[in-house]
Amino acid sequence: MLTCFGKKNIRLTILTYTLKILLIDRPDGTYCFRLHNDRVYYMSERILKLATNISRDKLVSVGTCFGKFTKTQKFRLHITALDFLAPYAKFKVWVKPGSEQSFLYGNHIMKSGLGRITENTAQYQGVVVYSMADVPLGFGVAAKTTQECRKVDPMSIVVFHQADIGEYIRSEDTLT
Repeated sequence: MLTCFGKKNIRLTILTYTLKILLIDRPDGTYCFRLHNDRVYYMSERILKLATNISRDKLVSVGTCFGKFTKTQKFRLHITALDFLAPYAKFKVWVKPGSEQSFLYGNHIMKSGLGRITENTAQYQGVVVYSMADVPLGFGVAAKTTQECRKVDPMSIVVFHQADIGEYIRSEDTLT
């Protein structure tokens, strides 16, 4: 079960990327977050009831892994949460086609690779990274504000890399 501190950490992390938590009461049913082996899973209550028939030590995963708690009890989003959070993102960054591959290999986004950025993005704000074709590519943290991005030189980092869809291939054995 998630503690009150754990729920607060998850909510703060999700609110960093989205306007509000819209993931619990959905039109297709009620969904919930559950903790299992330091990982937080997102699932429907129907799946949760079915999962209670399996003992916790035999259960590998259930639902979609949203992230995990680090040893210091900070919550880190996994790339598997991207499809759920991207439609509700309040701060977005679009990457030029030439810089997509670099981001997908785990590198930060430079000013020269920045296509667009949402207005009024604050420094160190969580952002969802998109391709110019509006395909979500991953998560990042804004290294500069929107106004600073206009003035910096082309080789300055504007978005710090956090997670990308290339992790499916690079870390497929640890993304349970």
